[in-house]
Amino acid sequence: MLDLDMGKYAAYVWPAWGISAVVLAALAARAVVSARRWKAELKRLEEGRPQAAQSAIGQKE
Repeated sequence: MLDLDMGKYAAYVWPAWGISAVVLAALAARAVVSARRWKAELKRLEEGRPQAAQSAIGQKE
């Protein structure tokens, strides 16, 4: 069995694990959202609608 008793270090170890888990989940979610956005952008460009893609990105000249 796992021994999850951290003794006097528990006040540091468990919050550190929790913060790490939240940060990793946020990074994974951000990567998924970004991948979906770029996939949609690629689809628009491949369909020959570059004007819609440029306005969505908000390119500055």
